[in-house]
Amino acid sequence: MARLTDHVVFKDSNLARRYANKPMPMATLYEAYFDGALDIPGDIYALLRNRHDFVTWSFTREHLRWAVTNFIPEVAIHSKSQDQRIVREHYDRGNDFFGWFLGERMVYTSGFFESRADSLEQAQDNKMNLVCRKLQLEKGERLLDIGCGWGTLTRHAAVNFGADATGVTIAQRQTEFGNARIQQAGVADHARILCCDYRDIPKQRFNKISSLEMVEHVGVKNLVAFYELVKDLLEDDGLFLLQWTGLRRGFRPEDLIWGLFMNKYVFPGADASLCPSAMLKAMEKAGWETHSVENISIHYAFTIQRWHDNWLANREAVTAAYGDRWFRIWNFFLAWSVIIAEQGNAACFQVVLNKNLDAYKRTRWVEKRTTVLGDRASFAPSQAAAE
Repeated sequence: MARLTDHVVFKDSNLARRYANKPMPMATLYEAYFDGALDIPGDIYALLRNRHDFVTWSFTREHLRWAVTNFIPEVAIHSKSQDQRIVREHYDRGNDFFGWFLGERMVYTSGFFESRADSLEQAQDNKMNLVCRKLQLEKGERLLDIGCGWGTLTRHAAVNFGADATGVTIAQRQTEFGNARIQQAGVADHARILCCDYRDIPKQRFNKISSLEMVEHVGVKNLVAFYELVKDLLEDDGLFLLQWTGLRRGFRPEDLIWGLFMNKYVFPGADASLCPSAMLKAMEKAGWETHSVENISIHYAFTIQRWHDNWLANREAVTAAYGDRWFRIWNFFLAWSVIIAEQGNAACFQVVLNKNLDAYKRTRWVEKRTTVLGDRASFAPSQAAAE
């Protein structure tokens, strides 16, 4: 059986006396690592893969304090001002910070791997093509991407599929970055990033709508209202693709500790990480019909592994700009996330939806060539977009 001291070096003698020879709560371990009270000099994956030998999944006093002062108020309120503050504190930290692990594409969502040998950039291109094909996106159609991040999918849809694409994000630096890249790509006449809350999206209709790993920030209390808002923004014959990450169904102690860790350090205010049954229920209440659901969880494990490789390669730049604590937090987050995705604690799904209307033309799934589930034949941009 592995011992904690096989993987860490204690810098705090009091901590060592207490835990060198007995299990340590997982939260105590990662907090001590972030604070420099212990170091992980070797392979962090070896530590995490053996974690059950020397950690406990105890709910600590610090967890309780965080839940009462942060998590519960965030879940209960989810106002525009609160969401804006939380999102900007995180995503406006610095484009360089995120670029040091996301790489050139600047996409903070799961890629899609046609092969385990795919690079991170290829996997993200695969994912963006997959999204556009599942949406049956055609030249000239109006696409809305809600929670667009740095605008990469918005730009990709405009450049490669000829769409009139609009991305929406609350983060100011993401907006500036995305519009600059759209300008550089020469598609500013039919692509743009708007800096606004999803509740303030200008009232117009779009042919296709996507939202990739943003709905988690909407909040459980707002889910049905969010899906109703999206429905109002979509043409009656349109399609909506949602990608989200969620915890698996059923209670496991590690899932709780993982969720609180993520909410505190990585995705504050994100409480709608649901299993498919709960998420689909909210969609159906809002009047949506499900066409397809695809589990892409293992693709997330491969994606995050490459993010972690980037982070380690950029350690000197990260610590010079943001300090060793931020390097340690993301080092632990990314490595633990790989394992969480591999073992199914957290999952990632893509769902394609249409309005549940009697008159909806469902023959499109036969008459129009589309990429769904096992059919990957049409990854290349459409001929119409190339003309």
